[in-house]
Amino acid sequence: MLDKTFPPKSDSVMVIGLGRFGTGVAQALVTLGHDVLAIDSSAETVQRLASTLPHVVQADATHTETLKQLGAQDFAHAVVSIGSDLESSVLTVLNLSQIGIKDIWAKANSQQHGRIAERVGAHHVVYPEADMGARVAHLVTGKMIDFIEFDDGFAIAKTHAPRETHGKPLSQSQVRSRHGVTIVGIKRRHQDFIYARPETEIQPGDLLIVAGSTGMVERFAGRF
Repeated sequence: MLDKTFPPKSDSVMVIGLGRFGTGVAQALVTLGHDVLAIDSSAETVQRLASTLPHVVQADATHTETLKQLGAQDFAHAVVSIGSDLESSVLTVLNLSQIGIKDIWAKANSQQHGRIAERVGAHHVVYPEADMGARVAHLVTGKMIDFIEFDDGFAIAKTHAPRETHGKPLSQSQVRSRHGVTIVGIKRRHQDFIYARPETEIQPGDLLIVAGSTGMVERFAGRF
């Protein structure tokens, strides 16, 4: 039962579906200090998570009235992480949209699932398995230490500094004009993060944070 003194704030989030993805999102949000209401249709799941999530309830989010009774309309954000049941996921997104939630995130297991979720009201669709698979594919060769790709073909990566940049200030190595990527910063062993400036000199062993189109970031990382 929800505490009546639990008023959602401007950054409050409702997380519906507490599988591995939903649970991870809910717990991370709680750690960050957000008001989170976690919902799952399984009593067993709710009981298991009661000790780690301050506000977790058993409910069927495919019913609009149930969501209204839980005060869903007062939340700023909603995350629908029901991945295994397409019908339940879509109905939940539709209900949240009809209630008037302004920021709805939906987990999808396929492009078709994602397109349907968007049509019924999801503002953002995430594909955790596909995104992680693509990320691992970029990391497995060792050319990149970390990699994040955005929907518009833009990427940010952490990669080793190519030999051609060693011992030169950024203004001289001309990475941006020659390779089409921007060096945002440098991580040097035993030192704090260094924000990149034209006079910043790259040393052997430096790790570079680079940004640019996905293809150009990939090609630049491959020069190591």
